[in-house]
Amino acid sequence: MIARQAIVDVDKEVIGYELFNRSRAPAEHTAATDVILLFTALSHAGSEDLVGTKLLFVNSTHESLAGGHLELLNPEKVVLEVESLGHVASTEAVARLPILRALRERGFKLSFNHTVLESAYATWMPLADYIKLDLTVLRPEQLAVLVSYAARHTKAQLIATKVETQQQFDMLKSIGISLFQGYWFSRPSVVEAKLLAPNQASIIQLINLLRRQASTDEIEEVLKKDAGLAFNLMRLINSAGFATSREVTSFRQAVMIMGLKKLFRWAALLLTASKFGTTSAAIGHTAVIRGRLMELLAREFMSEDDADQAFVVGIFSLLDSMLSIPMEDALHLINVPTPVRLALVEHEGVFGELLRLAEACENSNDQAFDHSASALQLTSQQINWAHLQALAWCDQITQ
Repeated sequence: MIARQAIVDVDKEVIGYELFNRSRAPAEHTAATDVILLFTALSHAGSEDLVGTKLLFVNSTHESLAGGHLELLNPEKVVLEVESLGHVASTEAVARLPILRALRERGFKLSFNHTVLESAYATWMPLADYIKLDLTVLRPEQLAVLVSYAARHTKAQLIATKVETQQQFDMLKSIGISLFQGYWFSRPSVVEAKLLAPNQASIIQLINLLRRQASTDEIEEVLKKDAGLAFNLMRLINSAGFATSREVTSFRQAVMIMGLKKLFRWAALLLTASKFGTTSAAIGHTAVIRGRLMELLAREFMSEDDADQAFVVGIFSLLDSMLSIPMEDALHLINVPTPVRLALVEHEGVFGELLRLAEACENSNDQAFDHSASALQLTSQQINWAHLQALAWCDQITQ
């Protein structure tokens, strides 16, 4: 269970959120856990109340700090919380230093707990942007000493954690602490990590294509045949965390803007996280058929760009079922053009009519079929042939 908790300043304004795995004990925190946390961070990077202009503090293991998946994050938004080394600190702190320095050079901020002020971590102290002081393990007299020491030897901002009362808050302010976290300000809340799990075979196929630097056409073909891949990529590429300068509305654009290297990193991360999804394979299969059918029909009377948008409508038309939330809420998770949104929510416009036609093909609803075919000026022969092509195209992914 992924949870978050606010970090506030002395005026009780939220400056950031800590993201952590609530379902695991600290001893069970692994590099795999961090991959899921980071994937959640990527997926929510466009959500103003989670990231937006706020910082995102992400629990990290030392193993995950060396992972290439960090290249997908916008470092300006992220604070990596570095775990202490325990009894091996005196021998390991210097060995871990190059990785921490490299992360700082890339723009990430680093947060440590109060043990970073111990002599064993002398080489880490200059890298500290934040230091957390846990009120459950530190006495008031210790806090005052640590605050004074940190002010003399670091440039870090101090965060008091596990703050539960007004009295604690007032005491901490009086000794110079200005950032806080704890139940007195807010309790952890569950992050609705709405992730679609792609078919693992699709991810592996994508990774293989990327490894041999396949053409954009080949890569786009795989993306368009898996609703989970499609949703997660479009959400990432349009997120604040990825920081694109324009909205991306087609898979071809996404591939070209993201580039093969980052796309490979993303696919590898997704493969690790895929077992945590709950998407029904049958629903995803139906969504892919819809998207392809609508794309083929749109090509009969629309531009190539509009046909791409027809595909997006089709493949995202079952997001509400995939995520078990209303379509309006699902569309808050991903940026789509207004005509696409109207088609998905209200079945409005030409895309909405194409969607009705695709649904009629699935349900063998002759009345709806005839109405939409007439409205779109498409013949039964055109529609049936496109439907057969869509079915065959989709089936190729499982062969």
